[in-house]
Formats: sequence, C-alpha cells, structure tokens
Amino acid sequence: MLFLAVFLGFLAENIRETNVEHRHEKEYANELYKELYADSAAFTQKINARLNKERDCDYIYDYLKDSSLTSLPRKFYPAYTTVFYLINSYTFEPKDGVLSQLKSSGSFRYFKDPELQKLFGDISVAINNLRYRNEQEYQFFANPIKPFMLAHYDFKWVNDVRGLSPNAYYIDLLDIYLKSDTVIKAEILNLPSFNRGEASNMVMFYKTMMVSSRTLQMKNYIQINGKLLATLRKDYKMEAD
Repeated sequence: MLFLAVFLGFLAENIRETNVEHRHEKEYANELYKELYADSAAFTQKINARLNKERDCDYIYDYLKDSSLTSLPRKFYPAYTTVFYLINSYTFEPKDGVLSQLKSSGSFRYFKDPELQKLFGDISVAINNLRYRNEQEYQFFANPIKPFMLAHYDFKWVNDVRGLSPNAYYIDLLDIYLKSDTVIKAEILNLPSFNRGEASNMVMFYKTMMVSSRTLQMKNYIQINGKLLATLRKDYKMEAD
C-alpha cells in the first residue's frame, strides 16, 4: 500500500509537471508567433521603402553625372535627402525578445519538434547576420557619407521642410512636401570642392550595398521567418492572421 501510494504520488507529480510544460510551451509559442508576425509586417514596409530609396539612388546618380548643380529641380533635394541623410528610417531591425528569453531561460526544451529546433537556430543566425549587415551600412554612412553631407548638404532645407508638419517622420515629411505646392529652395554647398564623379560613384556603391543586403541577409531572414510562422501554425493549430 505504501509503495502504491508513493508510485501514484510520483505519477501525479509527473502528470502535473507535463501539463505545466505543455502550458508554457503553448504560451511561448503564442508569444513567439506574435513577435515573428509583427516583424514580417514591419519587414514588408521596410522593403518597400528601401526599393523607393534604391530608385532615388538611380535618380541622383544619373542627375549628378551631367545635370546642372546650380539650378536644382524640385525633386532633387527630397531624393538627395533620402539617399544621403535618412539611414535609420530604412534599417530593418528584427526583434528577438522572445527568442532571447527562450534561450536564456533554457525554455527551448519545451519544444520537441526537430523542425522547430532547427528553425530556432537558423533564425538566430539570420538575425545576427542581418544586424552585422546593418552595422556595415551604418559604417558606410559614418564615413564617407557623413563627411560628404557636412560639406555639401543644405541642412537649412530639411529644417524648413520640417515646418510643413513638425511631428511627421522624415519619410512622411518628404512625401508631404512632394505632394504639396510648396517650393523650398536649396543648393549643393561648396560646389568648387564638389566632385561629380566621386559623388555619383559613392551613390552607386551605396545602392549596391543596399541591394546586396535586401537580396541576401534580408531575404534569408524573411524566408526563415515565414517557415517558423508556418511551423508554429501547424504544430499549435494557430490561424493565419
């Protein structure tokens, strides 16, 4: 009788622990799904914005090669600003709060699906690669773009444009300006030291870097993100939003 009581107690405790683990597993799966899904939506917005920036790179590159540097068209400074001034607005920074929590707490053990386990490792690598690429893009902004901007960009222009909508984000602000009838004059500063060839070459190198990020690190991340979302939906009977 004593042995039976001990055995049943052990069995009950084991069932309780299993139920607790299953509950934690489902809770983490739900939180992870929300984080990944939110990232996939943010990713789409960033990709569209970066494609627009790549087109602005083409415009600035073509313009700088042989067009007037003293009589700038109204479109020039918004594109000039997008290419050289706005960096963080076009950076996709993946969130990994839930993944980090799972890793630090050892809670990956709750997930028994080998496919999920592999995808957890894959997306961690993809996030690290993407962040490293973001750092490379920022370093190119820090040098040579930033010194170039300090020498040749009319910061008064962007300050004047800010007056159109003081609380708008810069991307939205440029869109507001282009859709308005307002004309705010600007110029390329220090023209005697402005080198068309170097400037246009810098633009095209920057575009090449952005294209590489989009087609390699960013593409790899979103593909793994999609696989993880699909596997979570399959394993935990989640409905696609």
